Amino acid sequence: MSGRLEGKRILVTQADRFMGPAIARRFRDEGGEVIGDTTAPRGIDGGRSVAERHGGVDVLVANLALPPHPALVDETRDADWHALFDALVHPLMGLVGTVARYMKASGGGRIIGMTSAAPLRGIPKNSAYCAARGAQIAYLRAAGLELARNGVLVCAIAQNYVANDTYYPPGLTEDDSFLERMRAVVPAGRIGEPEETASLALFLASEAGFIPGQIIPLAGGWTTTL
Repeated sequence: MSGRLEGKRILVTQADRFMGPAIARRFRDEGGEVIGDTTAPRGIDGGRSVAERHGGVDVLVANLALPPHPALVDETRDADWHALFDALVHPLMGLVGTVARYMKASGGGRIIGMTSAAPLRGIPKNSAYCAARGAQIAYLRAAGLELARNGVLVCAIAQNYVANDTYYPPGLTEDDSFLERMRAVVPAGRIGEPEETASLALFLASEAGFIPGQIIPLAGGWTTTL
């Protein structure tokens, strides 16, 4: 490895879920001091508490996950809608707002949001999940444009069809009927590897600079086909 993160202090939230394990492992391999927080923050105060507990960092990987509750639009339960926003959207505000304050004071930093490609295309029976992930995307895009002048790069990885424990676990990605459906809508014809997400996150954390507020799809072409 090239040591691209030597001397960098990095906070990865929900480090034991979703894309946390792969990103934390890759960043450590690159010499970063990775703080793997495994709590699942809820609400704005929950996100703020995580950020304040660890103090100033050079890189934040805002990795928040909650399994969706598929339902028709007219059958979506209020509790499921609120749960998604309380786990995905509100903690993000607390995390980013707090970390941004530290980064502005220190002269810069990187914030990488792990989100979903679902709202870029839409998924029937998952309107609440798409709404929550879409809110993340809108927030990170606007925050990125605002914080660019402070030397804080904010971007997001909007992924789908990437293997992980929360949305695409081994039992699903090894199922023949699922794989057949996947190949019909994913031009790459395969499930993405967690290491591919980690590589993109590393690029954003160490090399990218002139792309503030960008939402980068990582979905094997799924977002560009109908």
